[in-house]
Amino acid sequence: MRRRVYWLLPNLASAKRTMDDLLLACIGERHIHFVAREDADMTGLHAANLLQTSDLIRAAQMGLVLGGAVVALLGIVAAVYFPIVGDQPQWGIAAVLAMLGGAFGAWSASMIGASTPSHRLKRFESAIEQGQILLMVDVPRSRVDEIEARLQAQHPEARLEGVEPNIPAFP
Repeated sequence: MRRRVYWLLPNLASAKRTMDDLLLACIGERHIHFVAREDADMTGLHAANLLQTSDLIRAAQMGLVLGGAVVALLGIVAAVYFPIVGDQPQWGIAAVLAMLGGAFGAWSASMIGASTPSHRLKRFESAIEQGQILLMVDVPRSRVDEIEARLQAQHPEARLEGVEPNIPAFP
């Protein structure tokens, strides 16, 4: 289980030094993510991807639940009032429709979520627009205090912005 630690760094040079220190502390590059303004130079940094900077995962989960629930209700109505064979309700239809509705809901909502900025990063928008660089580092729960202390000692220009207790499984 990992925790996501957020840091705000003042510039590219500080971000590069911080990334080097994290790599020396045996934090893999795939667990280090940087977010900056769109016009910022990110050379040498591991930039955050779409899964980390958008609400794609959250939107897909909501679409799965809502699409599955709504279409399941429609499937129940269809199974009870419009049976295909005989007079008995066809519950299989409701189950199949619920799965298809969930899949369609997840797909369509994820298209919207991909274009929506992450709700987790909203609080950093103004700092990023001012030119600061956001560091998101995913560390094992047992090493959070060690990594925080290391970065505070070696990078006084950086500002600790908190720890997120639950990071998504995919990004």
